[in-house]
Amino acid sequence: MDSTTETFNRRLTSIKLWPPSQSTRLLLVERMTKNLLTPSIFSRKYGLVSKEEAEEDAKQIEDIAFATASQHFDKEPDGDGGSAVQIYAKESSRLMLEVLKRGPRMKDGETIASEKVNGARETVFDISGGRRSFIDAEEAEELLKPLRERGNAYTKICFSNRSFGLDAARVAEPILLSIKDQFKEVDLSDFIAGRPEAEALEVMNIFSAALEGSDLRYLNLSNNAMGEKGVRAFGSLLRSQNNLEELYLMNDGISEEAARAVSELIPSTEKLRVLHFHNNMTGDEGAVAISEMLKRSLVLEDFRCSSTRVGSEGGVALAEALGNCTKLKKIDLRDNMFGVEAGLALSKALLTFPDLTEIYLSYLNLEDEGAETLANALKDSAPSLEVLEMAGNDITKKSAAALATCIAAKQFLTKLNLAENELKDEGAILIGKALEDGHGKLNEVDMSTNMIRRAGARLLAQIVVRKPGFKLLNINGNYISDDGIDEVKDLFKNSPNLLGPLDENDPEGEEDVEEEDADNDDELESRLKDLEIKQDK
Repeated sequence: MDSTTETFNRRLTSIKLWPPSQSTRLLLVERMTKNLLTPSIFSRKYGLVSKEEAEEDAKQIEDIAFATASQHFDKEPDGDGGSAVQIYAKESSRLMLEVLKRGPRMKDGETIASEKVNGARETVFDISGGRRSFIDAEEAEELLKPLRERGNAYTKICFSNRSFGLDAARVAEPILLSIKDQFKEVDLSDFIAGRPEAEALEVMNIFSAALEGSDLRYLNLSNNAMGEKGVRAFGSLLRSQNNLEELYLMNDGISEEAARAVSELIPSTEKLRVLHFHNNMTGDEGAVAISEMLKRSLVLEDFRCSSTRVGSEGGVALAEALGNCTKLKKIDLRDNMFGVEAGLALSKALLTFPDLTEIYLSYLNLEDEGAETLANALKDSAPSLEVLEMAGNDITKKSAAALATCIAAKQFLTKLNLAENELKDEGAILIGKALEDGHGKLNEVDMSTNMIRRAGARLLAQIVVRKPGFKLLNINGNYISDDGIDEVKDLFKNSPNLLGPLDENDPEGEEDVEEEDADNDDELESRLKDLEIKQDK
């Protein structure tokens, strides 16, 4: 480790990460509001919330997440707040997902909406609105009454956010049995919260048996902490599915054994388009089991295996299996321990994805070798790439030229995230120059925590502020001088909302690094600003 990195790490250990500043909290609320208003797979199913409702939900989500993280931090006051930040982010993400799955609110706390698909009228029955609650047999009778009505056309049911005990499950069982042939989409995410394991497993068995033989295209079993026992409790339902197009098993305690059970129990993935395994404890052996599913999923378009504790061996297995999924449009592998070897394997698979539009490769320990090889592969594939994330990978300025060449070729790019690396001014300027020509759809760039000083910050700001639809530049957590901050703010004086907060910037950082000394900022920018980003013709 060189002296620069050691100094940087010493600074990090002295920084209190919690609580976040008010501006950071407001920025999170703003981003969540935008996400809630953006059309997605959930809005197609459950409807798009209004602007007023999105703003209200985003504020409430942030308040709850902040309170939860603060309680955790209070129990560990001597820490730097890193674990509190992780809880803050995960709780915000979880609550966001609940709102997206809930859709627009109705007065009675239920969301029952209808839509037309391929000319046929389909109806959603959703009891997930309102507060999370335990339901007993009496309430289940009342809530599920519409499903008893003769001639109902419900093809989509969502029981998320309501915890079913045995009595309530037994009420639901005959109802589901009687109309299971109607169902195309079933959401049983987070429907046994707080129940003892034995009761939860029996409830899952009841629902599984009741829905066995239904011909589903969408199944969501997320947020049930199932583990292998839970997966096998749903065995009869899973075995009976031959036409699944979307499967969600997020935050389910999917261990190595549970992953093998999933691969074993699902007979066919030939039609599977979406497969999500986020936030599990899958590990390498579990990833190998998942890779067997991927080999059979030739029309897969959206694969997520983030925060699953997968290391190099599992990463290589996943990467090699993904090479068979030539229809992929979105890949999310964030927050695993892939390392360089898995990164190199993934670079080979990338060449087979001509339709790729989003790729999330943050926090994978790729280092320069992995990042550079992946950048070179992306440069020659995925011509319509819109989102590129490679944050937190120990990438230095050594890889900046390869990244810049790749980025210059991606003219449809809307979001670029290279945060928490060590690109410094030289890398920042190369990346900025790569974005200078074209890139008319670019709306977000995150180069925070990259040891960037005045020159790099100024050039990035000069380039992105001119983009017609640009929304946010994040260069917080860097080493920008006070004069540099003033220059950047002046560039955004007509649109200050496009510049993220700068409250974590350290103007005195890394004073001993000669090439990035504040006195040399202008010289450095001058040396680099005329560099051309080479593109293969």
